[in-house]
Amino acid sequence: MSRITALHVNKGRGHRVNVFLDGKFAFSVGSKVVSREGLQPEQELTVEQIETLVITDRYERGLATALRYLAYRPRSKAELKERLQQRGFDTDTQEKVISKLQQQGLLNDTEFAEYWTDNRQSFSPRSRRLTKMELERKGVDRDIINRTVSSIDDESSAYRAAITHAMTLLRYDHDNHDRFFRRLGAYLQRRGFDHDVIRHTVENLWTNRESLSNEVQAGLGRSI
Repeated sequence: MSRITALHVNKGRGHRVNVFLDGKFAFSVGSKVVSREGLQPEQELTVEQIETLVITDRYERGLATALRYLAYRPRSKAELKERLQQRGFDTDTQEKVISKLQQQGLLNDTEFAEYWTDNRQSFSPRSRRLTKMELERKGVDRDIINRTVSSIDDESSAYRAAITHAMTLLRYDHDNHDRFFRRLGAYLQRRGFDHDVIRHTVENLWTNRESLSNEVQAGLGRSI
């Protein structure tokens, strides 16, 4: 048995409390753990109790780290696991935190894949192939990816991805088909579209360049 001889609140961030056993610093835990477990000077702790306190505190720190990471945007399970590993949490803590978040509905790879795909299609359209590759890099299961990206229409995505850029090109160069094709084609290629989709999209936009140019001029007029 070891006796708690002092509890010193750490002045740094995180509301940590330094626990001294038998006159020597032993470990630190969060203030919530201290309060919940009713730790106080002169209290005696077994080796098992000390180990449980340390494990519990590690889990709660891991959970807090994970929640901060998820606050910015949804994450995949693999992303979160990597972040916890980077922060020095052991495998057991990682699995406990992930399991808890999955139970709470805060970590779901299917929902993450849908979020990622919808976000890309809404704000920065790209091909089904490239979206699939991005999700693979996020560690999402292949079956989930295939189900999620199956709804992507490359023809539609390519057109939405290209139209704003096409209008910008036409603002400065209205009659050079080769330059238009080269620049817009390269733009779409970087977004993962294949040659046939690129060719069809660029030719479609070039054919309708007059209406696009009118939209450009109307936009310029409104901005004056």
